[in-house]
Amino acid sequence: MLISTRQRSSLLRLLVFTLAVGIFVVDTLSPLQFAVAVLYAVVVLIAATYLGRRGVLIAATGCVALTLLSLVLVHGLGFRDTAPIRAVVSLAAIGITTSLVMKNLSANERLRETERQRANLARFFPPQLVDELVKIDTPLSLTRYQPAAVLFVDMIGFTAYCLKMTPEEVIALLRDLLALLSKCVFSQHGTVDKFLGDGLMAVFGPPLPGPADATNAARCALEILRSIDSWNARCHRSGDGAIRVAVGIHYGPIVQGDIGSDKRLELTVVGDTVNIASRVEAYCRTLDAAMLVTASFVDALYVEGSDNLAKMFADLGHHMLRGRTEPIRLHGVTRSVSGATPLRPLSPKI
Repeated sequence: MLISTRQRSSLLRLLVFTLAVGIFVVDTLSPLQFAVAVLYAVVVLIAATYLGRRGVLIAATGCVALTLLSLVLVHGLGFRDTAPIRAVVSLAAIGITTSLVMKNLSANERLRETERQRANLARFFPPQLVDELVKIDTPLSLTRYQPAAVLFVDMIGFTAYCLKMTPEEVIALLRDLLALLSKCVFSQHGTVDKFLGDGLMAVFGPPLPGPADATNAARCALEILRSIDSWNARCHRSGDGAIRVAVGIHYGPIVQGDIGSDKRLELTVVGDTVNIASRVEAYCRTLDAAMLVTASFVDALYVEGSDNLAKMFADLGHHMLRGRTEPIRLHGVTRSVSGATPLRPLSPKI
């Protein structure tokens, strides 16, 4: 027969109470001339193990009260011989035990809080950054200004693709897709800023900028395309049944900070760089491109010494993106057929 958590808690409280009363009886009625009340420390330790901080304080207070009550019942108000010394020893044992127990509970709470923070960070940051972020003293919520590569990736034709699927199958597809995309981002030291239904937004640079942020973003994008091709091959998807994604990247200044209300805050990056990256990803459908990047992103690749990566992107000239007042120079690559097929530059359009 299984014992519920509430029943077990009640039994433990009864055990602590019974043990405390037993020590009180022995301390009061026994002719032993030593500090029997030091055994109250065992009561405090049991309370700490099973009943938590509040249980410890209640048990310690009760043990102190029983120690003093036993002293008064046996010796009255005129303390003689070694009675006061034994009482002081007992009270000191209870106090020291309680103090050490409370410190241990506090340390465990801090450890659990650190683990919770680590788990929350691990949802959005690559494992390599999690340990560093937990240790830094500067809060992530402080507003930061820095250059970064912003990447958007989205599944093409998601609504039409899911028309013949059950809700359970759609959720399973999304989980697998977002897990694959997240893995690609984390493997290249990127950060998942947010999930966007059938895609995500990732940034390379915040919260700790590096010397190869644009390079990492390019490698991540290429890894995404190859991973999608491999996924299609494993699942025997081809033609209209194949999963297709579009990737857009821009490099420029961003602002990182927390936004929202007092009840719900979100750490994110904002700025024109984010808007441009989103428009670039959407424009992939116009050019039927697997990936489009801006000229500033290609320039950043050259600055970082990643010439081979930069040369993979063909110059497609200037294009007017939705919501922009001036045209933006784009570069792109074609869609690969399988994971083994190398990506090829798009032919420049005249």
